[in-house]
Formats: sequence, C-alpha cells, structure tokens
Amino acid sequence: MKHIMYRILGLCTLVLMATACTTVQPWERGSLAQDVMAWQADAMKGSLDNHIHFAKEGTSGGGSAAGGGCGCN
Repeated sequence: MKHIMYRILGLCTLVLMATACTTVQPWERGSLAQDVMAWQADAMKGSLDNHIHFAKEGTSGGGSAAGGGCGCN
C-alpha cells in the first residue's frame, strides 16, 4: 500500500514540476525586464548590501567581486 502511495506522490510531484516550466516569448520579455520585476528594486541598496555581506563574511556570495574579510577591496 505504501509503495502505491509513493508512486502517486512522485507522479503528482512530477506533474507539478513539469507545469511550472514555461518558455518566455520575445514579446513577453519587455514586461519582464521592467524595474519592478528586479530582485532588488534599489540598485544602490543592493550593491551596498552585497559589499557589506562579502566584507563581513569573507565571501562574495557568487557575485563577480572577490573579497576578503577585512573589507579593503
């Protein structure tokens, strides 16, 4: 009985994952490129937050800037 429930759960998960994928059409890209769709609405605040993070943590968090723990980049 558990084996069947696991299969049903796996199938439902697979169906939900497959429906979440979509292709962005060229005419839809303009609305997705608007400022309100950005992860960080204020670019200056985001840059400052990233600098503080990699200065304190000693890692850049996957960004393009390399940094050390001292914050003297």
